[in-house]
Amino acid sequence: MLPSALTLCSKISCSIYPRTDHAKYKNRNFADSRPHRYKPRVVYGILLPPMHDLNYFRDHLDVFADLAKKRGITLGLDGFRALDKERRELITINERRKAQRNKASEEIARLKKEKQSADALIAGMRQTSDLIKETDERVATLDAKQREFMLTVPNLLHPSVPPGKGSEENVEVRRWGAPPKFDFQPKPHWEVGENAGILDLQRAVKIASTRFALYRGPGAHLERALANFFLDLHTREHDYTEILPPFIVNTASLIADGKLPKFAGDMFHLEGTDLWLTTTAETELTNLYREETLDAGLLPTKVCASTSCFRSEAGAAGKDTRGIKRQHQFQKVELFKFTRPDQSYDELEALVQNAEAILQKLGIHYRVMLLCSGDTGFASSKTYDIEAWLPSTSEFMEISSCSNCEAFQARRAGIRFKPKGGGKSEFVHTLNGSGLPVGRTWIAIVENYQQADGSILIPEVLRPYMGIERIPAAK
Repeated sequence: MLPSALTLCSKISCSIYPRTDHAKYKNRNFADSRPHRYKPRVVYGILLPPMHDLNYFRDHLDVFADLAKKRGITLGLDGFRALDKERRELITINERRKAQRNKASEEIARLKKEKQSADALIAGMRQTSDLIKETDERVATLDAKQREFMLTVPNLLHPSVPPGKGSEENVEVRRWGAPPKFDFQPKPHWEVGENAGILDLQRAVKIASTRFALYRGPGAHLERALANFFLDLHTREHDYTEILPPFIVNTASLIADGKLPKFAGDMFHLEGTDLWLTTTAETELTNLYREETLDAGLLPTKVCASTSCFRSEAGAAGKDTRGIKRQHQFQKVELFKFTRPDQSYDELEALVQNAEAILQKLGIHYRVMLLCSGDTGFASSKTYDIEAWLPSTSEFMEISSCSNCEAFQARRAGIRFKPKGGGKSEFVHTLNGSGLPVGRTWIAIVENYQQADGSILIPEVLRPYMGIERIPAAK
């Protein structure tokens, strides 16, 4: 059975951290305002970091009220205030009771030593002990609810993120290239692919269901060629280390990168296990160094991975039902960085350029968009989307999202680095981006390079991988 978000929340703690403007990082260390007392706990066999900066959250609820407004969400801060007030009052009451019990114990010992009756005190102490137990149980329940709530609080936004409610208010940063010109009406990718005999959606439905694809011949070869091209470019020219991780991940990994509990409905859970099919290699790469302290001299650490990804698309009913744009299973090459806080925003710009380089080499017209506050993802502080041009609709299609999550994921995962010259450890910043999704790049190539006779030209950079210059029209 799929674990409920409530069950997950009641077992796992997360963190919220004080915000620091990245422009000031060069002038001071990025660290908590209070020293850490790091005491990992084991829950269901999972080693978890403690909750951080609850005091900051409690003392800056106005900051998070503003965050909720910018993101267009409801956080339920009034409920948190009431819960937190009751919890702290009960803790104070119980501390007094425990002090009274300790004092009564001393008095009972004195009376017994003097051979006097202590029955009344013993009876009173038992009542006090019962009250302490009941109150401790109530506090534990409130703790679980508090952790449940904290897991639903998204990341704080970087000051440069523009305000807005949705994608229509994202800000265009730049464009590259120009749309191709056709002397015929360009067809959508599913028609081009099916007519060329390289895409078979009907047999995919027979084997699995809708939102799955079956590639045939050169179509399958093109998928494989794209993944190899992406990995070669990123490892040889962009200095990423290739990782081949499991495609199945555990609950702790999904909590660490922010997928659980919020996105449980978007994932496939393996019944009777603590395992899930991965939705993105971001999860695996985030957790490479969970509960580890990295060497500052090795930062930024840059890794990439090509994996199959699986999504239920529960929130996409009726969207992009034709073709392969929105699938339950797809291939993707993910880029990921672990950085120091003072370098993370420079590394974000470089990450975007790494993804752009692929489209430039493929000759695909695209634009870069800075996401507004209402469209920025749960774990992200700042996100750029790269959108590729589709001739069939004369519209742009999202093909990559590149995000700086700052310390949000690192706090949940317990990933730190030790500054040069000593001092206490700090949390790394994590960045992720698609570099690129294979299926959507396949769409862009098929649509932009289709020919009037039904054939598809192969971009020059891919020809060594494909061994052909064009995919011929079906006979």
